[in-house]
Amino acid sequence: MKEISLHIMDIVQNSVEAGATKVSIGVDVDSGRDLLTITVSDNGRGMDSEMTRRVTDPFVTSRTTRRVGLGLSLLKDTARQTGGRLEVLSAEGEGTRVIATLGLSHIDRPPLGDIASTLACLIAANKSIDIDYHHACDGREFSVRTEELRSRLSGVSLADPLVFCFVREYAEQGISQLCSTTPSLLV
Repeated sequence: MKEISLHIMDIVQNSVEAGATKVSIGVDVDSGRDLLTITVSDNGRGMDSEMTRRVTDPFVTSRTTRRVGLGLSLLKDTARQTGGRLEVLSAEGEGTRVIATLGLSHIDRPPLGDIASTLACLIAANKSIDIDYHHACDGREFSVRTEELRSRLSGVSLADPLVFCFVREYAEQGISQLCSTTPSLLV
């Protein structure tokens, strides 16, 4: 995948298919340590230890619609190419946590991509799931929580096109301001 935001979308889709009702997404930029850490956690079905161990194998998937699962294996390769790693933690009935650490300034690190549009799409497409997005950049933080959005929208659906536009613009501005002192962290 050409952008990290597409990896995030793929992992969240896995969470949705695993029956998650809550998904937390974290993007943490630490320029002092030259690290970009992506974390996606859910409260879905989780996996047994054997599946957890094999989940980054491209020819292992729990889906019945296809026989390959390339998302996590591609992210694992990307993380390794940048001097980082991928860790998958899961337990049956407790959910799954995927942590990808990438070399921030490494030439092979893909750009973050359009994370604001990705977030808006994930929220609109999964309006009944609680999604918490947290973005940290060298100690400064920005977040979006669907639980908070729902309480302020007084019954307006998260799938409403105006809500989609608001979330995208709000996230775009928040992330831009967060990383304004180091614009190279936006890519």
